[in-house]
Amino acid sequence: STISMNSLKSSLLKLECHFTWTLLKQDVDLGHLEETVDDQIEFFIESNITNYNLLAYVCHLKGSNEEALRNLQKAEAAAQKNHPDEIDWRILVTWGNYAWIYYHMKRYEEAQTYINKVENSCKKLSNTDQWKIQLPEIYAEQGWALLKFGRKYYERAKDCFETALKNEPNNPRFNAGYAIVMYRLEDFSLRQCEEIIPSLELLKRAVELNPKSTFIMALLALKLQDVKQADEGERYIEEAMQITPDLPYVQRYAAKFYRRKGEVDKAVEILKKALAVTPKSAFLHHQLALCYKGKLYQLKNTTRYPPQQQVEEVIRLAIFHLKTAIAQKAKFFTAHIELANMYAEGKRYEEAEETFQKAFQINILFDNDKQEYYYRYGNFQRFHMKSESEAIRYYLEGLKIDKESYGRIACRNALKKLLEKRIQRGLEDAADFGTLGLVHKLSGEKHKAIECYEKAIALCPNNEEYLSALCELRLSI
Repeated sequence: STISMNSLKSSLLKLECHFTWTLLKQDVDLGHLEETVDDQIEFFIESNITNYNLLAYVCHLKGSNEEALRNLQKAEAAAQKNHPDEIDWRILVTWGNYAWIYYHMKRYEEAQTYINKVENSCKKLSNTDQWKIQLPEIYAEQGWALLKFGRKYYERAKDCFETALKNEPNNPRFNAGYAIVMYRLEDFSLRQCEEIIPSLELLKRAVELNPKSTFIMALLALKLQDVKQADEGERYIEEAMQITPDLPYVQRYAAKFYRRKGEVDKAVEILKKALAVTPKSAFLHHQLALCYKGKLYQLKNTTRYPPQQQVEEVIRLAIFHLKTAIAQKAKFFTAHIELANMYAEGKRYEEAEETFQKAFQINILFDNDKQEYYYRYGNFQRFHMKSESEAIRYYLEGLKIDKESYGRIACRNALKKLLEKRIQRGLEDAADFGTLGLVHKLSGEKHKAIECYEKAIALCPNNEEYLSALCELRLSI
């Protein structure tokens, strides 16, 4: 062939596009990603170039390059429609994707043609020979793609939007992306009990620059609710609902707002409207299930003998929506955990057990997910399977993961309460003192740990484990 494969490959690797941004197939649920991007193409016209580019890459990952090319054509059409007189630089990403897909299809001449298109555009942009693309639009495109590939990618997405904003601090799109990624990162930092980078000001700024974006308005409302400014939050929700009454992306957050406010029936009503528009949304089904879970606890807490028929109906609905959510998004961890709990509430213990196991096998779990899993599974063993020893075993697993989070705190508190209760029952058991010693040790409470190990050794003098733990603790003080 006239094209040398080495030079082709090295040119391809220099391109800035989805193929060079390390977006890994195993980190997402491809079917679900395709579904959500399809929905967004329908509702967020101004992001169509971005979404068609991403969809093309998803199609390639699913093994359908022809389909990928069709989406790239749509991205080109969108770029021309939006900016007939000037070039929309996001098109460089489209061309980069074209080059890669043709390369994978072994259509090397066409791949080279698209590489040339990118190179020529870059030469016009910068007078140097080095044609590395450093356009803010391209960084932002990468940011949006990373955002879609999930939590593992959020730090990188944040860096991309920050870089884009250095060049254009007032660009509405860049500010929107930055605010969204910071909102999500803050949410995770809170769960992991870390210092938070407040997203509130960023969301306010994004709303000022994007006065028509009701999606960001709704996020701002939820953030205001988080920081106990719910009245101001509700004003934003109402305004967003007025501007775009039928936008499922606003309805989903509005429903979340009202559910957290305690207006569960209103939330259900909004979610059902949104489902009529995007019936496959895992997010909406999960939110509906949370509403039914809320109703279940309402029934249980307000009446001494809640009407069995109502209880069963609410559990049935919650299970239905959680199963639907998981069918749409197989790696939806929280939905798995909620479903396992709902099965347990309905005394369907085998299905609960099976669902817990599936939750733990999801390959993209973070430490705080695992800690939450151990806490919830420990509760299942304790309250439903009536096994305190199994509960202790799982709570301990959660505590042993050395990263602070709500899940870990929950495991620690549950262990202390349960072990102290067992000790108070007067069943002087060396193992309980030994385990409580371990809990204090893992929590950094050395003096309390020493006390517990001493009591354990008094009851069981030659236990190697207790003796060596005690020795180690005394040396470390």
